[in-house]
Amino acid sequence: MATQGNIPVWRPMPASPPPGPGDAGPVPIVIVGAGPVGLAMALDLGRRGHRVVVLNRLDFIPAGSKAICFSKRSLDIFDRLGVGDAITDKGVVWNVGKVFRRDAADPLYQFDMLPVKGQKRPGFVNIQQYHVEEYLWRAVAALPNVDIRWGHDVTGVLPDDDGVSLTVAAGQGTYGLRAGWLIACDGNRSSVRSLLGLDFDGRVFEDHFLIADIRMAGDRPAERWFWFDPPFNPGQSALLHRQPDDVWRLDFQLGWNIDREKALDPANVRRLVSAMLGDGVDYELVWTSLYTFQCRRMRRFLHGRVVFAGDSAHLVSPFGARGCNGGLADIDNLGWKLDLVLRGLAGPGLLDSYNHEAIITADENILNSSRSTDFLTPKSAVSTLFRDAVLDLAGHCAFARPMVNSGRLSMPVSYPDGPLNSADRDGWDGGVPPGSPTLDAALDDGWLLDRLGGGFVLMAAGWEGPLPDGVRLLPVDADSAAGRRYGMVPGSACLFRPDQYVAGRWRRPDPAAIAAAHRKATGFPT
Repeated sequence: MATQGNIPVWRPMPASPPPGPGDAGPVPIVIVGAGPVGLAMALDLGRRGHRVVVLNRLDFIPAGSKAICFSKRSLDIFDRLGVGDAITDKGVVWNVGKVFRRDAADPLYQFDMLPVKGQKRPGFVNIQQYHVEEYLWRAVAALPNVDIRWGHDVTGVLPDDDGVSLTVAAGQGTYGLRAGWLIACDGNRSSVRSLLGLDFDGRVFEDHFLIADIRMAGDRPAERWFWFDPPFNPGQSALLHRQPDDVWRLDFQLGWNIDREKALDPANVRRLVSAMLGDGVDYELVWTSLYTFQCRRMRRFLHGRVVFAGDSAHLVSPFGARGCNGGLADIDNLGWKLDLVLRGLAGPGLLDSYNHEAIITADENILNSSRSTDFLTPKSAVSTLFRDAVLDLAGHCAFARPMVNSGRLSMPVSYPDGPLNSADRDGWDGGVPPGSPTLDAALDDGWLLDRLGGGFVLMAAGWEGPLPDGVRLLPVDADSAAGRRYGMVPGSACLFRPDQYVAGRWRRPDPAAIAAAHRKATGFPT
């Protein structure tokens, strides 16, 4: 595989020339970074009709060892963006994870990532990040209103009350670019964050992990397998995941005080891999890397006309697959809000709600990621005693098994006290409350999430009445799968936000209540 500056290249892109004099005018939205988060953001806003420029420092899609586990919530977002089928069809579908200890053949504990059945998408799909980026890039490239500039590096950022002035290096020269809004999706080493001198606070974990992506044939199940103290890596942990194209992700905990060069020596890597797989298994080393990790975030994600999303705003350890999935949750939250702002249909509090809700999501992910890492690598005698006691009990006591933490996997985050929610009325019991993500359900003509799309929708069981501008009606039967899933009764209704979160619900709805909930969900004071 070709490399460029020690970075493996999956797909080279022709470097985009600097814009000519006729292209120097202001742009409504500039996105920095063409990873999965930046491309998904461009696709969302582009599909909503906005002109977008994407600036990416590299002039290729990188290969190598990055995100591979995409959660059901991310798959739902990909569906809304029109790339869900391609990603799911290419990927490896899985719902079950198993946790082993030492040399036991039977799992200590197993879990199902799709406990609520009857939904379009599985709990997880494993697929290499570069495939996801390529599907997103192809979809973005089909939009005439989105311009991706490969090999364009942001070297200056000057925000003011009306927008952001950028300096961009491209080829042998530089040029200026004026943006109405700047969205920083440029990763954990964000140049935008650095150029603005903004803080990135948190915690660094003192441990090393070795990733080995290998290619091997076989019919091992498409499940997440995790080991505590396995005989092939005693005193440490290990992880096995299947990817498309007969590629498998192997992850080995190594400890803190190691010789990094020796750890990456192919002979030493092969020793670990062969010990895990057993004698006589043929495989090819595709990619190896060594990493440490951090749990950090910015204090605020919204700074005037500059918005941060994904790893530029927050970082977590890879255990739990919360990094890229958390970034996709950011753009899902941000896209419709910025759309309404640009159209003049949003109240003053709508973009502030992005900051509020995205920080709740980041903090939830950081909390779970930190707890997972502390369980995997206890840093004190007391923590070690607790971890070992849980593992001992889990072998014969069911109550202890859910306490085994091999990486709490990414789940959508609710905002029960979110600023856009309207309070329950009429003694609603059960279902999905305001501030919670939508649960998919089968309809007579498809799936609920597909019918919701990316706008405001009122799902009503036999209620009809005037709706606010921008709200679409979706009739359902209270006794249907969707009606039962939401605890509906004849005459009731639920209002969904464009990011498919519940905004309000009523047993006995009336036009004034629905209009007030819609107004609140678009950021206007009530």
